[in-house]
Amino acid sequence: MTNGFEFWDYAVFIAYAILILGVGLWVSRDKEGHEKNAEDYFLASKSLPWWAIGTSLIAANISAEQFIGMSGSGFALGLAIASYEWMAAITLIIVGKYFLPIFIEKGLYTIPEFVEKRFSTNLKTILAVFWIALYVFVNLASVLYLGGLAIETIMGIDMIYAVIGLALFAAAYSLYGGLSAVAWTDVIQVVFLVLGGLATTYLALNTVSGGEGIMAGFSKVVEAAPEKFHMILDEFNSDGSTNANYLNLPGVWVLIGGLWVANIYYWGFNQYIIQRTLAAKSLKESQKGILLAAGLKIIIPLIVVIPGIAAYVMVNDPSIMAGLGEAGQLSLPSSEQADKAYPWLLQFLPTGLKGVAFAALAAAIVSSLASMLNSTSTIFTMDIYKQYINKNANDKTTVNVGRISAAVALVIAVIMAPLLGGIDQAFQFIQEWTGVVSPGILAVFILGLFWKKTTNAAAIWGALLSIPIALVLKFIPIAGLEPWMHQMGLTAVLTMLVIIIISYLQNKGKEDEKGIPLSKELFKTSPLFNIGSIIICIVTATLYCLFW
Repeated sequence: MTNGFEFWDYAVFIAYAILILGVGLWVSRDKEGHEKNAEDYFLASKSLPWWAIGTSLIAANISAEQFIGMSGSGFALGLAIASYEWMAAITLIIVGKYFLPIFIEKGLYTIPEFVEKRFSTNLKTILAVFWIALYVFVNLASVLYLGGLAIETIMGIDMIYAVIGLALFAAAYSLYGGLSAVAWTDVIQVVFLVLGGLATTYLALNTVSGGEGIMAGFSKVVEAAPEKFHMILDEFNSDGSTNANYLNLPGVWVLIGGLWVANIYYWGFNQYIIQRTLAAKSLKESQKGILLAAGLKIIIPLIVVIPGIAAYVMVNDPSIMAGLGEAGQLSLPSSEQADKAYPWLLQFLPTGLKGVAFAALAAAIVSSLASMLNSTSTIFTMDIYKQYINKNANDKTTVNVGRISAAVALVIAVIMAPLLGGIDQAFQFIQEWTGVVSPGILAVFILGLFWKKTTNAAAIWGALLSIPIALVLKFIPIAGLEPWMHQMGLTAVLTMLVIIIISYLQNKGKEDEKGIPLSKELFKTSPLFNIGSIIICIVTATLYCLFW
């Protein structure tokens, strides 16, 4: 297909690429008389300010999964998919108040390192292998696939070349500079991400309204597709048929069930997210960064979900499609190919803005790739290489191993990415399969953090048994458990029961010697954090009431 890119589109995109590479390499340089050590490479010298932490959290989180996958889910099922974003705002506050104080007090490099301090090296290794496999085969591969799909749809470049190009771009600065390069370039990536996303939202709503502006466009979208603006989905359609989307977002259970497992695992115990907060100057700085990220989470659906719903209205309105001409028929999204919604919209942006929007998409993809690569290499280097291969590795060797392991992970993901072709609503696919691993990890961490009687043997059994429990619930039909969120929630509960029972049988109700002492002082937060948290909770509750 013709991509419709003109000189200024290419100019904007090339300027973006040069800026990111330039900043990434500049902050990566070794300071005079100082060779990069492990803390510099993996934790950005523990020097990140709150605004860098907050923006970097969002840049690491918002990727092709959201721009392409969540817009596709917006096209297919509507605003209900925004629960992932709005509930994440509340989750971030919980993480900032109750998890970060413990993690930062223990001076962690990695999340598996906490497992070693609380439980044992054996359990740390089990979970480290879980995470590396998840990052490489699900997260990295899916982000590359969705990014490649977007570039193929927008510019007509073959998928494999698009995937390789994205991989090389992310590797160019992240492999050399480590977390410092990733975090500081993320500040710039977020600017492009938000500007480009808002430009696409404006275009879509303005087109729907026939040029009368975004408010008129939003009103028309709500009027044309009211069924797309319910946060809580019904199990049955108005005609009595089963609502297929209920399996992905099972009504009110989204608010009180399995989505909490996905959210708390992702924001609290996911290395490539939590690594930014571990690199803060202080706990208070980290908590302010968390608060900024929670605020940004409230507005993310505006730039990733609303365009998908607008695309649905456009495709189903003959008068709008007639006005788009032949271009409107190119790579047309459908109920079977919902993930084409966002790339399809981009082709209608005016010259210059198309370059900005494409740069935003690239920023989302590349920042997440860089974050995942850095965290994969951190876990492999600190939790496997230094533990089993070279315990006495110096800083230079450690940093080099980090770079090599990231490169290997990237090569594997590039090979895997095209194999994901044909998956519709990839965002849901990623959540569903991550949900096989996350309940067990969540159970181990929650009980390890807050129940002093949890034993190492119980945690190991819980982690290992959680996978077969999840697979049994997934593949053996059980009435009422068809939605995978129910399966994920029940897996977490059953895993916790396994851990509690084994811990009790082993210790006869006594506290484990590695149990974490907790106090009110540990969880004390600043007035700024408390007030900001209350405001975010009120705004989130209001949004759910408006779109119930």
